Amino acid sequence: MRVRLAGLLLKELIQFLRDRVMLILILWLYTGEVVVCALALSFEIVHMPLAIVDLDRTAASRSLVQSFLATDVFASVGRPSTTNEASEWLQSGRARVALVIPVDFQRRLARGETTSVQILLDGTDSNVAAQARGYALQIVSRFQWWSTDTIREGIGGAHPVVRVWYNPDQSFTSFMVLSMVSLAALMVGVIHPAASIVREKEAGTIEQLRVSPIGTAELFAAKVMPALVIGLLSVFPSLLIVWWFGVPLRGSLLLFLVLTAIFLISAVAIGVLIASISATLQQALLLSFFGLFPLMFLSGTIVPVESMPAALQTVSLASPLRHYLDVILGLFLKGSGPRELWPQAVALLIIGMPLFVVAALIFRRRSAYQA
Repeated sequence: MRVRLAGLLLKELIQFLRDRVMLILILWLYTGEVVVCALALSFEIVHMPLAIVDLDRTAASRSLVQSFLATDVFASVGRPSTTNEASEWLQSGRARVALVIPVDFQRRLARGETTSVQILLDGTDSNVAAQARGYALQIVSRFQWWSTDTIREGIGGAHPVVRVWYNPDQSFTSFMVLSMVSLAALMVGVIHPAASIVREKEAGTIEQLRVSPIGTAELFAAKVMPALVIGLLSVFPSLLIVWWFGVPLRGSLLLFLVLTAIFLISAVAIGVLIASISATLQQALLLSFFGLFPLMFLSGTIVPVESMPAALQTVSLASPLRHYLDVILGLFLKGSGPRELWPQAVALLIIGMPLFVVAALIFRRRSAYQA
């Protein structure tokens, strides 16, 4: 049995090395896709075109304008002379945000009176508009506290001290890189075994193996074990990409590999299930992507799980990607250890082992039926 299994594993390795398309796909998923998505997919707004209408033209108004331009969020595209002209800039798309400072801005501040500034937003993209509004209100509120404290002597105030742990720069790129690595692991774990099994179905070689002395358990192991090993080894190129983006690994590399292997059990089991019910490679790929999208959407990579309806939050517990994403974020950004990550490990085992058993049973039944 060991000799037969070793021969099957050697055959799988040779077939994998000869399959240039699969090699390129795996390398792309773990490197190119991670880089492209990390650079292109960002929900942070930067360099928002800002039109500045300064009707006051005083030291206070210039200071407020400088507060807006001191961040990477807003970038000045010009200074229209009137509010109507600024509205035209929004209409034409030349600007996405307009800041209008009234004539008596500094005078009212000096008197200790309440003053206001007008912020006009292009709301065609509601998410961008909401973020721009939040940043603008934050800048204005901080400026009001500063001006009140410096212009009106004798007035005290509470200065909030905010500390952001684990991701002090609040870089969305760190989250995106790690989430893309987790998604790549899922895609490789599902697509590789599914494509490998179905391709042999189409070529007829798997039928030859079924009529040979090789048992179904050996054939199943020969398909699953290489997928697990290749999926685990493929993680290492992505670690270089993560390092290139400046995301530190604060936790244990060994723990990361162990939990990745546990996660791949679920992914490979899904791939075997898909291959068992697919007759062609096209069907297998379509079913793979049909199953990948719900797992991705329910994992928290696109929308935070806490923002989902209560029913979907419960359903998301069945997604192995959700727990694996918690593992990656915990290990890389928080430096979590076994004490913090054991619930995710247990969840991955609870999801993965039944899937693995079901995949083995269906694979055996299909093999017996087709034999």
